[in-house]
Amino acid sequence: MISLDSMVNIAFPAMAATFGVSAPAMRWVIVCYVLSYAFLSFAGGALGDRIGYRPVFVVGMAGSAVAYVVAAAAPTFGWLLAGRVMQGLAGGLVYGTAPAIVTAGADRTGRTRALGFLNGALGLAFAIGPIVAGLLIATVGWRAVFSARAPLALIALVAALRGLRRDGPGALRGPVSVRDVLRRPVRRGLGPMVGGLMFTLTPLGMALGAPLAPRLAERLGTRLTVVAGLLVEALGLAALGTAGATTPFAAVAAELFAAGLGLGVFVVPNMAALMEEFKPHQQGAAGGFAFLARTLGIVAGVLTWAQIFELARGALGFDVAFERALLTAGATVLVAALLAMVRRSG
Repeated sequence: MISLDSMVNIAFPAMAATFGVSAPAMRWVIVCYVLSYAFLSFAGGALGDRIGYRPVFVVGMAGSAVAYVVAAAAPTFGWLLAGRVMQGLAGGLVYGTAPAIVTAGADRTGRTRALGFLNGALGLAFAIGPIVAGLLIATVGWRAVFSARAPLALIALVAALRGLRRDGPGALRGPVSVRDVLRRPVRRGLGPMVGGLMFTLTPLGMALGAPLAPRLAERLGTRLTVVAGLLVEALGLAALGTAGATTPFAAVAAELFAAGLGLGVFVVPNMAALMEEFKPHQQGAAGGFAFLARTLGIVAGVLTWAQIFELARGALGFDVAFERALLTAGATVLVAALLAMVRRSG
């Protein structure tokens, strides 16, 4: 439900038209959300280690329902951003406790597999989001990308209240101490439905790569799996950066899928290795820290690549600026792959 936020990207043009804001201003719809849940994911996980994961998770779900209503009913752009901050704070509590909940009581192999399924589910939700968003925007309007999720949050809240133990893992344990949003949501004149289908390919790749990663890690080892994932993602991003107006849709689709597949393969063993560095009673903080690090990277990427896009667009045009931003992203991931090789072999 939280990961269905990929729906929002498709709604950017309609939001901008409603509130009369420019494309650069729309970046804050993403930043306000991801930056707030980045910090709350770590704090929420650490809090779960102290008082139990169930109450933190439940508060996150309840807060998400309220935040969706606020964003859906926003009369001004400022209110929309306020709703996004609320959504991020609540989502951080959910993200911060979810890894600890799904890995509770598991051994090393079981933890990696559980994280694989978790990240696969996140990727699948990201993949479904743009399709649903395209349908909602075309038939109901952009506000439905928020309002449609409020009932889902309430359903998840009820399920958590019934399904999670009150004295579950984390209670009274020792705590740990203290997308490129400027791209046109539809290129080459694609409508919202077709554009939404294209944008599902990256999260779909992640959804398939995440459950595949534990098997690769068992056979190849963590280092090779992490590096392989990063290399595939870098290749996909670089290929997208060199794609032009005449590039076949099939090639673009494969590149989008490859970027997500590589990300899915990388995320699982990387998160599992990070969580192993924490003690068993600090897994909430561990999972929250993993989401914090990942999300800070998203925020930094959004701001950096958006700035690269803006600087290049005036002199080179939209398409070239867009390609420069993607090439920079691919180069960044490639550097990460090289660093992973050096660090783990040193």
